[in-house]
Amino acid sequence: MEVRKKPWNRPNQPIYSISSKGTNGFNMNIVSYVTPVSMKPKRYMVAVYEGTQTLDNVRLHPHFVLQLLADEQYGLVRLLGKKSGKKIDKIANLEKKKLLQEWNGFPVLKEALAFVELKVIDIVSGGDHECFLCDVISYRNQKDGEELGLRTLGKHKIISI
Repeated sequence: MEVRKKPWNRPNQPIYSISSKGTNGFNMNIVSYVTPVSMKPKRYMVAVYEGTQTLDNVRLHPHFVLQLLADEQYGLVRLLGKKSGKKIDKIANLEKKKLLQEWNGFPVLKEALAFVELKVIDIVSGGDHECFLCDVISYRNQKDGEELGLRTLGKHKIISI
């Protein structure tokens, strides 16, 4: 039997959103290339796609919040990952739907499972992504539940894996 999935699509990678600050206010984006890389000090590597408002924001203000999305939040990927923050105000859209709250000075999603406040300490080019090595500043486990993963996005035909 031939396995058709590419090796990088086989693990059910968790899906996150970044809340970042720029000159025009806050923005949110979807990221899936995220991994903890150190226990002491606690660090994450977060890859942000080239050409995005989030990348512009993080370059300008290297401090952001990573939000672990809940499985039932799969519908947000169409707004946060398929639309550009350079063309629409994602925060205004989320506020209108009453989906936001404030945490550590950032707008965050009320139904996210957890928040991790990060500060960039180094940047590496990753091809079509820029990879940010970050120190964990603070975190909050917001609620229990299953994290959103690639399989759920595939099941709902939001992405093809």
